Amino acid sequence: MSKPLSDHDRRKQISVRGLAGVENISQLKLDFNRHLHFTLVKDRNVATRRDYYFALANTVREHLIGRWIRTQQHYYEKDPKRVYYISLEFYMGRALQNTMVNLALENACDEAMYQLGLDMEELEDMEEDAGLGNGGLGRLAACFLDSMASLGLAAYGYGIRYEFGIFNQKIINGWQVEEADDWLRYGNPWEKARPEYMRPVNFYGRTEHHPDGVKWVDTQVVLALPYDTPIPGYRNNVVNTMRLWSAKAPCDFNLKDFNVGGYIQAVLDRNLAENISRVLYPNDNFFEGKELRLKQEYFVVSATLQDIIRRFKVSKFGSREIARTDFSKLPDKVAIQLNDTHPAMAIPELMRVLVDEEKLEWEKAWDICVRTCAYTNHTVLPEALERWPVDLFAYLLPRHLEIIYEINRRHLERVAAKYPGDHNRLCRMSLIEEGGQKKINMAHLCIVGSHAVNGVAQIHSDILKATVFKDFYEMEPHKFQNKTNGITPRRWLVMCNPGLAEVIAERIGEDFIRDLDQLKGLCKYVNDEAFIRDVAKVKQENKMKFAVHLEEHYKVKINPNSMFDLQVKRIHEYKRQLLNCLHIITYYNRIKKEPNKQWTPRTIMIGGKAAPGYHTAKMIIRLITAIGEVVNNDPVVGDRLKVIFLENYRVTLAERVIPASDLSEQISTAGTEASGTGNMKFMLNGALTIGTMDGANVEMAEEAGMDNIFIFGMRVDDVDALDKKGYHAEEYYNRLPELKQAIDQIAGGFFSLKQPDLFKEIVNMLMHHDRFKVFADYEDYIKCQEKVNALYKNPKEWTKKVIYNIAGCGKFSSDRTIAQYAREIWGMEPTLEKLPAPDDKH
Repeated sequence: MSKPLSDHDRRKQISVRGLAGVENISQLKLDFNRHLHFTLVKDRNVATRRDYYFALANTVREHLIGRWIRTQQHYYEKDPKRVYYISLEFYMGRALQNTMVNLALENACDEAMYQLGLDMEELEDMEEDAGLGNGGLGRLAACFLDSMASLGLAAYGYGIRYEFGIFNQKIINGWQVEEADDWLRYGNPWEKARPEYMRPVNFYGRTEHHPDGVKWVDTQVVLALPYDTPIPGYRNNVVNTMRLWSAKAPCDFNLKDFNVGGYIQAVLDRNLAENISRVLYPNDNFFEGKELRLKQEYFVVSATLQDIIRRFKVSKFGSREIARTDFSKLPDKVAIQLNDTHPAMAIPELMRVLVDEEKLEWEKAWDICVRTCAYTNHTVLPEALERWPVDLFAYLLPRHLEIIYEINRRHLERVAAKYPGDHNRLCRMSLIEEGGQKKINMAHLCIVGSHAVNGVAQIHSDILKATVFKDFYEMEPHKFQNKTNGITPRRWLVMCNPGLAEVIAERIGEDFIRDLDQLKGLCKYVNDEAFIRDVAKVKQENKMKFAVHLEEHYKVKINPNSMFDLQVKRIHEYKRQLLNCLHIITYYNRIKKEPNKQWTPRTIMIGGKAAPGYHTAKMIIRLITAIGEVVNNDPVVGDRLKVIFLENYRVTLAERVIPASDLSEQISTAGTEASGTGNMKFMLNGALTIGTMDGANVEMAEEAGMDNIFIFGMRVDDVDALDKKGYHAEEYYNRLPELKQAIDQIAGGFFSLKQPDLFKEIVNMLMHHDRFKVFADYEDYIKCQEKVNALYKNPKEWTKKVIYNIAGCGKFSSDRTIAQYAREIWGMEPTLEKLPAPDDKH
């Protein structure tokens, strides 16, 4: 087979990425050389590849700045309602290529670099991922920012500028080892510090109650220094802002507290304040009740609300007065979206500002607060729900504890009035959980303090209403909504899979990039021989390219005609990487038993990070690597089965692996994965899904057709029924010989000869306390995988199903998701209008 085109060569022939004529290439070269000259370290005559990257990034950034200023000026003049998306995570990945795609600069930059003798892909590879998130939650926030800008909404992302993002994962002797992600060590060309908007944030202290109100006194102050990053919309000249806060100690920090001679210690102690924005907590779907984490949550909320209120008060364009002191208009001008419970403190903080500082009556302030705030729930796993000890609040945020108690008192009065005598309901619905250590239930606070509560896929939203938040739904059904997640087609198709984007554009034009529903137009090409061939060819080229990457990095020779079977996501028991392992072992044993049979060749890749403190997840990684060591070195199996653990899975690796994948594993226990968004990325990039009826898989099956997705296993009702009856793993173990063989091999040291007992804990967990019922779905999963193998042997029929999947992806654009948030929660109207381009004379 001929060598695949490099992305560089492919871009040359792709209309979908904007024509080189859009930009004057010679001007780009001049700008680039100017930046290179000024960014070069003066005592070095030779430019490094990093110098070239920074020069290119600064050149591209210049094209953002004019649009950025123009957009903000436009908002200032028009005074639209603004949405503030508050999230403790923004998993942005790299910015250079995404910016070029959205500004239609990519071909021009590519050509300019080519003429200067530079390789664009090499320069792009110099950029650090902005890994300020753990997984789905943070990446969703990033997709949402892209869509809000592309839909012309006046939107701001607010979060923390972590000095260290999600750790880098190294696999050493089969084990995960964490390394700090020092992503800022060379600087970040995409951000701009804004010290003029620095804000004080208070901690500790005590409250004083006076006739004229409450004062929070004797606090420790930490300063929040904002850094702004431009967020370009897709070819509409809109550039919104992501503002991330960094913690700084004030100049007089602690100096007054020290005796004469304590000066050095006082200066060193500044670190304690600045630790707040030092590091991202590396937990996904797990609550860790640390004081520093609560500090981070309040830090981002306090700084953000000060910013929101400052912007609200500043008068409209053309008036010198501070125009707005009437806070009853706040919900007409401001929407605050809480991404999970992490920014829940926005509710008591907004009340504190309105009542203590702006002197509003409680009822009026509460009405404003509820109409302004909305809450997105992302999980039903009990260990993920935030419950903060009351003692910690009393110490760290004493005023907020008083406010939460008052919110709760009034809330319980309303509950008691509606359900007289129902004491159990009062206990269940209280914001304060009694019994042992008193705790504040942050999800309850969010529901009570918001006008809208949404889940992130239809099945998830239904589960919230039926179980977790049943009492609240019964009391205020109007608050509950569904907003199925989506992904941005710019990054997750145009940018990461240009070949497929072009093949689609040749058939239905380019407008699908901003209106993904147009992919439905591909249905009429399902039986078109040329289109089937084109789609299959793009997939094969992506696979060959990724196979080269794998050989370079893993020293494993890959059969590029094998099925690329992918499960990439955080390592967690509920995502059931262990079920995948059992299939691998079963398939391996079958090949060994009948080596002369025509087996469908597979390259099975699993990737993802385990939270550093999550012992079982780290053992799961060790098991995967151990299975790989045995399988990959077995000459009987040859290239019919390979197992690779993808090290350091992150946004940039996802952009490589997803376009190359044939099969997407979405195999969580039904009722545990709120939505999933990786499932959507695989679908859009032409992989077929094997999955349970969980999260957005349910809606994917609806959109693509049940015949075009491999669904197996228990449904939510089956899981509930099994819970009631009692799940006994040994029944399955004794009934299914292949399952028994696989478990016995793991337990007996077949995959860990030097340490036969290495995986005893995993086996013990699976046999005796597996919350996620791996064995219950094993038999159906194996049968479903047999169907996958059979279909893969018929490439034409496989590709037809792929086309149905791509055609069914329209619903899973984050543009659709955000348009629904805007209309149904925020009271805003999206627009596809372009802003006028800034004058090109910078």
